[in-house]
Amino acid sequence: MQVIILAAGRGRRMGSLTNNCPKPMLPIHGRPKLVYTLETLPPAITEVIIIVGYLKEKIINYFGHQYRGKKIKYLVQEELNGSGGAVLLAKEEVRDRALVLMGDDLYQPTDLERLLALSTPGLLAYQTNQAEQFGLVTTDQENYLTAVVERPHQHRTGLVNTGAYLLTKEYFQFPPVAISTEEYGLPQTLVSLYPQIKTEVLTTDWWLPIGSPENLKTAEKILPKSITK
Repeated sequence: MQVIILAAGRGRRMGSLTNNCPKPMLPIHGRPKLVYTLETLPPAITEVIIIVGYLKEKIINYFGHQYRGKKIKYLVQEELNGSGGAVLLAKEEVRDRALVLMGDDLYQPTDLERLLALSTPGLLAYQTNQAEQFGLVTTDQENYLTAVVERPHQHRTGLVNTGAYLLTKEYFQFPPVAISTEEYGLPQTLVSLYPQIKTEVLTTDWWLPIGSPENLKTAEKILPKSITK
């Protein structure tokens, strides 16, 4: 099995912290955040595809082409054209099914296992009272994805997209959906496949997006406990 990790962006909300360091490499307890991502991958994942861009050498030089027995391949996102554009770079690399994860975020290993167990494409979602900060997810009565509403929106409470997915090879047969004049959206592309191809929405009780210095401090406080759930 393969995983695609999106790690090309700078992370401007991190301010000066990313002047000389790509956001996925910011330290948590002295180790790059991306280390925690790799260490929470299910055993079934044997190949890692990392989409790199900003200060890509920092990532490539740290991890090389293998980490704890998992092969690593790097694809360069020259143009930051959204999650849909990033994933499209791996079109020729994906053999069957692949996890897709945000390089900035922390997920529970058990949730990644649940995604891998699906027989359809999947999306991991989280119920929150801070929904205005994230993309809002809606589903049909069978919990299949029907819409994603990106920021800005007026909903404070709701189910939001965590940026963790299971894609099948069929995904790459469809054109990516534009969400602006410069970007393509992965979740919006999944929505466009409905109902021909349905994406099951799983929910989690824990997810930590690391988009700001405050989030990084939170990770320092809770990571040792939460990462082992």
